[in-house]
Amino acid sequence: MDFELTEEQELIQEMTRRFLEERCTMGKVRELLDDPTGFDRDGWREAAELGWTGILVPEKYGGGGIGETPIGDLVVIAEELGRALQPGPFLPTNVVTYAIAEFGSEEQAEKILPGLASGEQIGTWCFAEPGGRWDTEAIQLETRPQGYGFVLQGTKSFVQDAHVADHLLVAARTAGGLTQFLVPAGTAGITVKLMGSVDLGRRLAEVTFENVQVSSSSVLGEVDGAADTIERQLQLALVLQCAETVGVTERTLEFTLEYANARIAFGRPIGSYQALKHRFADMKMWLEASAGTATGAAQSVQAGAPDAAQLVSVAKAYIGDASVAIIQDCIQMHGGIGQTWENDIHLYLRRATLNAALFGSPAEHRERLCTLLDV
Repeated sequence: MDFELTEEQELIQEMTRRFLEERCTMGKVRELLDDPTGFDRDGWREAAELGWTGILVPEKYGGGGIGETPIGDLVVIAEELGRALQPGPFLPTNVVTYAIAEFGSEEQAEKILPGLASGEQIGTWCFAEPGGRWDTEAIQLETRPQGYGFVLQGTKSFVQDAHVADHLLVAARTAGGLTQFLVPAGTAGITVKLMGSVDLGRRLAEVTFENVQVSSSSVLGEVDGAADTIERQLQLALVLQCAETVGVTERTLEFTLEYANARIAFGRPIGSYQALKHRFADMKMWLEASAGTATGAAQSVQAGAPDAAQLVSVAKAYIGDASVAIIQDCIQMHGGIGQTWENDIHLYLRRATLNAALFGSPAEHRERLCTLLDV
């Protein structure tokens, strides 16, 4: 397994970090906390020009990456977004572009992918439902045939950036299994209600479908045949989320070390005390293990490995717990100032805590591992 970035990925990392340093400072992140939209729309379009939304989109639809491992390239971007606490629909939009590019019809690709790739439009994935379970067995949104299409009835929860989305990718239960639909967000009968979130920089919504009528052309893939595609979308979502969480944790540890080397107690920097050195060493070990696990999971998904589902659950279970533990310890290293609103560390903890819950908690993924391994 190769843990080194390719030359192309190093270029992507440099370009992304430089862009974020200019357009996504912590001052800007704090400014957007109270913004109804929750992210910088103009900045999002500029980011799309860097390839954030088009790496998984074929060139003929306005996309295209610069390397041979598009998912690996997205992971590099996701980690940088985590370091900057960038708000915006990076993960859900890429899940939707992936689903359309891999499983959609030519008509769907021609109609939707160019807008997503350019950043002019936004997509999001309606997967989980009230109750918070992130598995296919929990999908209960009802679908029934009607005329030349279907009617959707039910509610989806924890849908990221649904309030600004143009396209909803909806996972639903049909008579013979699971089916996904591509639904314009403005379709009659759809109601979007923002939910409260521990992460003030990320917008989640509850999306209600009340007798929503869609045509048969809105079906993504085959009717009753979406279980495997949903699994693959979940794997992509998890590797992007894990990479973002690694970036969140890495940046938190960096500025905590800077603080520990600058904060003087009893005539010397607190970071020079052996007891704290040991704690920092533990945190660094957990972080490196998180980064390696995230990379391994991403490479398995990129390769379509038979154990990809297992590896992404290993990554989520480990990183979800380790990231929160590391950042909590970093707060302790800051002392009283780490408990204040003015210190940025609580924003990083909020992002890591929400990421640990979305797409399945660490405990849920340990249970999923038991099922996958038949133990």
